[in-house]
Amino acid sequence: MPVDYRTAFELAPIGLVLSANRLIVDCNRQLLSMFGADHGQLVGRSFEVLYPSLIEFERTGARIIASLDQGGFYADDRVMKRVGSGELFWCHVSGRALDPADPHAQGIWSFEDLSAHRRLKVDLTAREREIAALLIDGLSSKMIGRRLGISPRTVDVYRARLMKKYAAGSTPELIHKMLSA
Repeated sequence: MPVDYRTAFELAPIGLVLSANRLIVDCNRQLLSMFGADHGQLVGRSFEVLYPSLIEFERTGARIIASLDQGGFYADDRVMKRVGSGELFWCHVSGRALDPADPHAQGIWSFEDLSAHRRLKVDLTAREREIAALLIDGLSSKMIGRRLGISPRTVDVYRARLMKKYAAGSTPELIHKMLSA
């Protein structure tokens, strides 16, 4: 029995996107459902519509270019925005640039909604969301600073803001509170 790749794409249990130059070329039903959008709201549009802000869209694009492995793979957890409601939610995104030398030319991306396990409980700035995601990934201030192109001391300032917003007395407590539903 031959494999029907279109059916597999459409019925995959995670959101899938084919991209070209950071535009959504095609996406499956699960992605449309996750983002509360219809096909016409996403196909042919920039990924920017899925981000909380233009600055997060731009920073993520730069981070992807800087962080691709040799095979063109990239993955992270980030805050995304539902198109229909504007609701922000945690999402695991992984993908592959088909040409690692030109990461945004063409790609295949998967999106997994993490909101059942990780909820946004407080309002965070774009930079706070980036740092929160990297803290959850276990990165140190020095590693976060390197990844974001800021000083470790600046990361510590943002970590302190996050700790205050979440009423956490330590980094492990902060991470626990950010991850708890």
